[in-house]
Amino acid sequence: MPRNVAQKLIADHLVDGTMTPGEEIAIRIDQTLTQDATGTLVMQELEALDLDRTRADVSVQYVDHNLLQADERNAEDHAFLRSACRRYGLWYSKPGNGVSHPTHMQRFGVPGASMVGSDSHTPAAGSLGMLAIGVGGLDVATAITGEPMYVRMPEIWGVRLTGELPPWVSAKDVILEMLRRHTVSGAVNRIIEYHGPGLATLSAMDRHVIANMGAELGATTTVFPSDDAVRRFLRTEGREQDFVEIAADEDAQYDVTDEIDLSTLVPLIAKPSAPDNVVEVREVAGTPLGQAIIGSSANPGLRDFAIAAAMVRGKQTAGGVSFDINPTSREIFADLTKMGGTFDLVSAGARIHQAGCMGCIGMGQAPAVGHNSLRTFPRNFPGRSGTREDSVWLCSPETAAASALKGVITDPRDLGMEEPALGLPEHATINPDTLEEPPPPEVSRRAELTKGPNISALPDFPPLPDRIEAPVLLKVGDDVSTDEISPAGAAALPYRSNIPALAEFTFTRIDPDYPARAKETVGGSGHVIVGGRNYGQGSSREHAAITPRHLGLRMVIAVSFARIHWQNLANFGILPVEFADSGDYASIDADDTLVVEDLRRLLSEPDARLSVLNATKDQRYEVRHTLSQRQRDAVLAGGKIPLLAQGSAPVS
Repeated sequence: MPRNVAQKLIADHLVDGTMTPGEEIAIRIDQTLTQDATGTLVMQELEALDLDRTRADVSVQYVDHNLLQADERNAEDHAFLRSACRRYGLWYSKPGNGVSHPTHMQRFGVPGASMVGSDSHTPAAGSLGMLAIGVGGLDVATAITGEPMYVRMPEIWGVRLTGELPPWVSAKDVILEMLRRHTVSGAVNRIIEYHGPGLATLSAMDRHVIANMGAELGATTTVFPSDDAVRRFLRTEGREQDFVEIAADEDAQYDVTDEIDLSTLVPLIAKPSAPDNVVEVREVAGTPLGQAIIGSSANPGLRDFAIAAAMVRGKQTAGGVSFDINPTSREIFADLTKMGGTFDLVSAGARIHQAGCMGCIGMGQAPAVGHNSLRTFPRNFPGRSGTREDSVWLCSPETAAASALKGVITDPRDLGMEEPALGLPEHATINPDTLEEPPPPEVSRRAELTKGPNISALPDFPPLPDRIEAPVLLKVGDDVSTDEISPAGAAALPYRSNIPALAEFTFTRIDPDYPARAKETVGGSGHVIVGGRNYGQGSSREHAAITPRHLGLRMVIAVSFARIHWQNLANFGILPVEFADSGDYASIDADDTLVVEDLRRLLSEPDARLSVLNATKDQRYEVRHTLSQRQRDAVLAGGKIPLLAQGSAPVS
């Protein structure tokens, strides 16, 4: 039977289940990726699982988020991560090496390999023909121990590309067009596979831009074929021997289809404060701005910086605009400097920052209230920038540079200049010594973990009670993001390895009093949260499950869930259920008391529906779960780690 690329990748790694959409499957994992904002918990989980050494072919820990060292806490995390890499046999990418996704693509990406990462933008590796899925940290930890990754078999969404991008339009506009058409939940439980003649005009790094922001569509992952563009990229990186051709069979079919004629696209921009709030740049041209930033995993390629440098060469950016450049890897920064691009940017008034995520995760570069910030980033959720009342727009490097020059949002086609021709190097500046190789097993076994006072132990969570009688502590609307549950930013991020301290930030962007009120429910039946559609979208951070759980959360009832957060809730013993009738959402108010009984019996039965009593209003609602037997066992045990402790020997 003819297969598309996604089906081939899954079939090559399938260890259990059938490739029927909606069925749970188990996939063998070749590579793992962790970054410092999520990796500290992964390493604590490896300690709890009593791991001896990683069983994945390649496991890499990057330090790219918590880079600002305003005090000792981030530096303590870095020391802990390096010691954990030595203990468990992982590669270590030190601070300043670069953002995990492009750096991994440059040094470790292999067509045909599978990978899970504790970062929702892990699917960027699909640009090389990899099966790369973003998950919570605990799922990465178990993959490091050699366990397969469990996921519901997605539908395969084939997007046929034709034509060629016109001048001043680039890969960012392709994914913004997808978001304009399909919204932030349009690809939930789907893999997006791009194919068609238009692919020939897109480089591997162009494809990275598109695959990266498939996460903003809610996709399980995004895949591209491994073709000549991938071969050229690997040749540039000195790794052509890793190339393997992977293409869809001639008569391959897709569950869902779409088509984009690249030649019809125009510069696009996502208005505040959602990635799918997309319009043409000319519709908002003339809007003043105070900041324009180029960088992040969403626009990481050398071309993305080189085009901006060429646009501002010999010019000066507008007064009142902070034009910030965040290189995405040391390699790209070195090549940009050799090309003269760094000089052009600095001369034009740009501020050059270290290679890392920086403002994308709210680690510095927070904008002023009332001032628009244009960013080539993947997300503009409210407050993610580090400013509570922010106004963040998402755009291409061309639009960001054009706007920085003019001081107002500007379509690059209206600059009155031709699109610059770029002479990118045929061979990248490669320095493998910046990555620390795992020590031999006999050295690893003697390595000790370095733990500063800011690194806490993982909390112990009790099993799910048979009866929950608890208040609805929060009722929230649609598309609540993990940034709103467990905020990013320079204030909260340094506590990523300290759950009790980080818990004090939980939901504070929605309700500043939530942590204090939630603590009062700990020890009893806990409390409940009611959510709308696409609850928990965005980042893979499992902190958005752990900190509410630490504060007594036992159940979330939502109209629907984002995939990764739904999995994280189950992993940490929180019961995620959906309204059988979405209209019941409107019937529940904050502070209502909900009662659910006979939970343990009901959760032992497949496809069982639960009756929820609203004791305050004397109403009943039917809710359902979509948990597998494996997930139900984890919820009943109080989480995945307690479940493994019940029946597993140490992982050695």
